[in-house]
Amino acid sequence: MPATLDSVQPVLMARDVAASVRFYERLGFRQIFQDDPAEPRYAAVRRDGVEIHLQWHDLSQWAVAIDRPTYRFVASEIDQLYEEFQSDRELVSEIASDSPWAAPAETPWGTREFHVRDPDGNGLHFYRPL
Repeated sequence: MPATLDSVQPVLMARDVAASVRFYERLGFRQIFQDDPAEPRYAAVRRDGVEIHLQWHDLSQWAVAIDRPTYRFVASEIDQLYEEFQSDRELVSEIASDSPWAAPAETPWGTREFHVRDPDGNGLHFYRPL
């Protein structure tokens, strides 16, 4: 029997790991690990079956500050998730997106999705197939 992949745990670059953890907690994630209680340089958060790791990087290590990766999250109720995020007015101002899908909409590629950016510019796309 061939080997199988069980999950993926992306590691996102962060300038301030503690601030990034707080941001993801406001998205409904909970912290499950951090390397140092006072000044974390590596941490992990989880929501449902999704785990994200956050690792400190000095700004000089970022080749192009605006060239950030994008992560796609499959979710069952896109509009409900969007409303959950919208209920936190401060969070909404932090995650304003320049994407045409800043609010849930159907895409030409057959999904319903919305996009946000975390404090370090990493793209977060929440979607479901139509």
